[in-house]
Amino acid sequence: MLTPKENLLETLKKDGKPECLCNSYTMFRGIPGDPVFKYIRGNRVRGTNSYDPWGTYILFPEDAPAAVPLVTPENQVIKDVAEWKKYVKIPDLAAHCSQGWEDAIAARDAIDQDKYLTMTVMGTGIFEQLHMLMTFEDTLTNFLLEPEAMHELIDAICEYRLTYMKLIVEHLHPDCIVSHDDWGSKTSLFFSPETWREFFKEPYRKLYDYLHANHVIVMHHGDSFCEPIVEDMAEIGIDIWQGVLPTNNIQAISEKVGDRMLLMGGIDSVIDRADATEEEIRRETRRACDAYGNLKGFWPGMTYGGPGTIYPQVEEIIIDEINRYNTEHYGAAIF
Repeated sequence: MLTPKENLLETLKKDGKPECLCNSYTMFRGIPGDPVFKYIRGNRVRGTNSYDPWGTYILFPEDAPAAVPLVTPENQVIKDVAEWKKYVKIPDLAAHCSQGWEDAIAARDAIDQDKYLTMTVMGTGIFEQLHMLMTFEDTLTNFLLEPEAMHELIDAICEYRLTYMKLIVEHLHPDCIVSHDDWGSKTSLFFSPETWREFFKEPYRKLYDYLHANHVIVMHHGDSFCEPIVEDMAEIGIDIWQGVLPTNNIQAISEKVGDRMLLMGGIDSVIDRADATEEEIRRETRRACDAYGNLKGFWPGMTYGGPGTIYPQVEEIIIDEINRYNTEHYGAAIF
């Protein structure tokens, strides 16, 4: 029987022979404690409000599942994108994060790497960083009104993220990096495909070329409607699109790119509720497995950008139901 790691690696191969469907994040073990993550997001403490190193105001209410930025016309970092250099102080990751890797290295080394793949998460992608520096409305209109300044700012953010990736790779060399950037809502992109291609395609190709050159699996998290750009996503080197909402036509996407880019998701997050019944959770999980389980590259799981659900019992039931499906259809359930 294959290990969870081996099953995923077989799934990634064009002509691989996995024993069953991959199951959520069960084949990964995260590496905690990396200094960059702590420096960039360490201000996010439940029950507090704070500013991150970029100067963005962050809210983390006691009863919220996660921290969120609050960007208004009054507090936005960039008042005029044509003069973005006047307002933006890009965090110096090399200066702040060159030391203190010992705990993360020890945590990585403690993972059973014969059985599991090691993983780190990089939140706040290029587009997300833009709308954390100025209002969402300003971000979108500036693509039209100030394209030259937006290209410059995106290039600067890209270099910042490349430095981030280099620090992670040089110190930890994880098997996989989960790179976050949400490019759309549940039902549409936030911009035209042409705008995405003009502003984001080449910066992301640069980032993901670096990861591939260093033998790191690229998992791009985007719990969004990205159907119009899936060919581009595969082209720039995304190995796994994580967060595929069922509002995308997963069958059609699989036909286009399923042999080049894995599609992880398909389970509607509406079941992640305190009052969701076990029957409801199992029914939605089974629906996704039945609907997409025979498609090229499909991999069932929640669409969140990391392991876990808001309500822990939900994830336990999802994983168990996928294991049941795998046992029934493939005679194997890999833990």
